[in-house]
Amino acid sequence: MNFALRIAAPMIAFVLMAMPLRAEIEISEVESPGGVNAWLVEEHSIPFVALELRFKGGASLDLLGKRGATNLMVGLLKEGAADMDARAFAERAESLAASFSFNASDDAVTVSARFLTENQDEALALLRDALTQPRFDQQAIDRVRAQVVSAIRSDAQDPDAIVGAKFNAMVFGDHPYGSEIEGTEESVAALDRDDLVAAHKGALARDRVYVGAAGAISPEELAAVLDELLADLPATGVAQPSDVEVATEAGVTVVPFDVPQSVAIFGHEGIARDDPDFFAAYVLNEILGGGGFEARLMEEVREKRGLTYGVYSYLVPKDHAALYLGRVSSANDRVAEAIEVITEEWAKMAENGVTEAELESAKTYLTGAYPLRFDGNGRIANILVGMQMDGLPTEYVTTRNDMIEALTLDDIKRVAARILKPEALRFVVVGQPEGLDAPGQ
Repeated sequence: MNFALRIAAPMIAFVLMAMPLRAEIEISEVESPGGVNAWLVEEHSIPFVALELRFKGGASLDLLGKRGATNLMVGLLKEGAADMDARAFAERAESLAASFSFNASDDAVTVSARFLTENQDEALALLRDALTQPRFDQQAIDRVRAQVVSAIRSDAQDPDAIVGAKFNAMVFGDHPYGSEIEGTEESVAALDRDDLVAAHKGALARDRVYVGAAGAISPEELAAVLDELLADLPATGVAQPSDVEVATEAGVTVVPFDVPQSVAIFGHEGIARDDPDFFAAYVLNEILGGGGFEARLMEEVREKRGLTYGVYSYLVPKDHAALYLGRVSSANDRVAEAIEVITEEWAKMAENGVTEAELESAKTYLTGAYPLRFDGNGRIANILVGMQMDGLPTEYVTTRNDMIEALTLDDIKRVAARILKPEALRFVVVGQPEGLDAPGQ
């Protein structure tokens, strides 16, 4: 769940759209006197700054029996801080034309700030209060808890949410990845203020923060900002969870649900982001299921047979496990055929790799689209943080396309044989599919 405070949206949107597209950017590495590291793209053409903070760990840091604590805690960071209650905090942000958002995911707590340089000091002081002095008032806890419970109940009736939860539980079991970050109705109801304070101290700590910034701020200014913003956070947080092995067997698990169209997730073990073969796997997936209408799965499942409106695959390199997944929806009387075709295409690419035309088309798209990602301060700051968390060097932005262009057919074929595992391709289907065996096949 993304808890965002959206203030002065028209102004912020205008500033973002005004930023020029950049094929090349210059990244400065900044270290504050207090030892906080950050990456910065300095851009003074518009008096606007985007700041992205990411705390490694996220909802996977929930303590045993406290599932949902990190998610609920993050949802309360905008609900009052220091001497301001929720309304006063919102009014103060609005008066500054500042935008803050807070989000929890499996592996990170993300904090995004957008502000004009003329209000920089006041906006950052407000953000500092939210990060270091959240109030966790009982009234706010009850209100946000009700929002989370409502989302949990909604997900319980959503086939897309159900299939994801079932697949994760099957693959990850008791590991935090095996349950939803929102928790259950029961676990969320049992959380109290002390649990939220503990989650805050455990997740928002200086030993796990990554920072990206873009806009009208100098390295010297950013260094000073970092210490002022983060100095009062704990030096260390709770321990990261252990890695978990992904082990699946080919087959289908059916979760009965009364809908006219079945929803399926399929996949098996993937490839880590720091694996030397990741780039080849990334290009391979673009050809198999990540490239829209030109992808093989779309061609075979939708275009040739009309079995679905959409089918796609994607790499999921989490911090403690890696998955290779896909999704498809199809009418109950046609989903069995869709599964058969997907399985066949998975096996064909594992054995034969891709064609020269497919590889060249994927390279053209991926290298051409990459510069378009750098189309505003907010997106640039987000990219900078992601690069740091992935362990990439600053020069990655200039060498990335060269690495894609250097891939050969033999590279893709070798990696296809390595990472595509038809013998482990597991499908979880939610619906009333015809032609598939009972649950647990």
